[in-house]
Amino acid sequence: MSEAIKQLAVRTALELGAGAVRITSARADEESRRRMQAAFARRDFLCWSYDDEYARRATDPGDLCNGARSVVCIALPYATAAPRAGPLRGRVSNYAWSADYHRKLRALLDAVARTIDEAAGKRVTTVACDTRPLAERALAARAGLGWIGKHTNLISPGLGSFVFLGEVVTTLELPSDEPLAKSCGSCARCVEACPTQALRGDYTIDANRCISDLTQRTGAIPVSMRPLIGDWVWGCDLCQLVCPPTREAGPLGGAQWAPLDLEAGRPGLVELLRLRSSSFKKRFERTAMGWRGAAVLRRNAAVALGNALDRAAVGPLAESLCGDPHPMVRGHAAWALGRIGSPPALAALRGRSNVERSDEVRAEISMALQPFLTSPGVCSIR
Repeated sequence: MSEAIKQLAVRTALELGAGAVRITSARADEESRRRMQAAFARRDFLCWSYDDEYARRATDPGDLCNGARSVVCIALPYATAAPRAGPLRGRVSNYAWSADYHRKLRALLDAVARTIDEAAGKRVTTVACDTRPLAERALAARAGLGWIGKHTNLISPGLGSFVFLGEVVTTLELPSDEPLAKSCGSCARCVEACPTQALRGDYTIDANRCISDLTQRTGAIPVSMRPLIGDWVWGCDLCQLVCPPTREAGPLGGAQWAPLDLEAGRPGLVELLRLRSSSFKKRFERTAMGWRGAAVLRRNAAVALGNALDRAAVGPLAESLCGDPHPMVRGHAAWALGRIGSPPALAALRGRSNVERSDEVRAEISMALQPFLTSPGVCSIR
């Protein structure tokens, strides 16, 4: 009976678009808990409120579903081709440029859960879709769905690492699959491709240096990290784009994961810099970028414009420096103007320094002007 229910669940998931399905035990994973706690002790995830209790809960499916005995692990491929770039346009991570994946993945998981419940004749499932503590990559690796690469993402054979992961936890004991005897071996392309050196090469990551985390944090981006972010305004895919199994898999996501439009995949940086809360929801509520707010995206746009080193951006950045309601955004606009360093950019910085009320922004303006000072009160224009 349990084998029949397993095959029914697998068939349902595959018919609904899953790329791979595997089953593992719902036992608590002490090894994963220790690795997670070690990462927290190293302060690898300072921007997130993770602690030892989170690690305990995330590595025990029984915390999610009382009496849990098995976990159905599902990989849903989403890779699609990126829109062609144009001048002063930003980059968005593949997962975030289509309609928010949570809804589609949740619908698939709910359908699989209903199939299991109906076969069992009662409710025996709980669905996990990136909304509760669960070490889903560790579970997926234990189930044989793939292996965790040096970029810390799961790599699924034939699918690569551009996969959404979801789980159906059940009180039924279903036959488990075996983990894969695979690793990245000597390959370190992802480590070499990371501009911020967030990847250590030992299958761990300093998320405080990861561009994906930097573009999603709510506070200021460290000055030393800003030039390394390039034109990314949400997330980063560089470590996955160079991964051989992912490159070989190609774009398997299909039309449903394609960018909603050009602005979703390659947003205009000036337009993003001018984005206000009144239009933010309308533009981004359907995507995975819709949860952090407009100020975070404006800040990211300012950084990307500074990295573009295009003097056409000086006017919009000066406008942002003088008029943006959020001090964080004004501060990053000041940094961008200093990075461009043209006479109009420096004039905008000097002009604003006399009237800016925020200590945070005044400090950014002073820092932006500092490289151009040859003596007190004298500015050298490059």
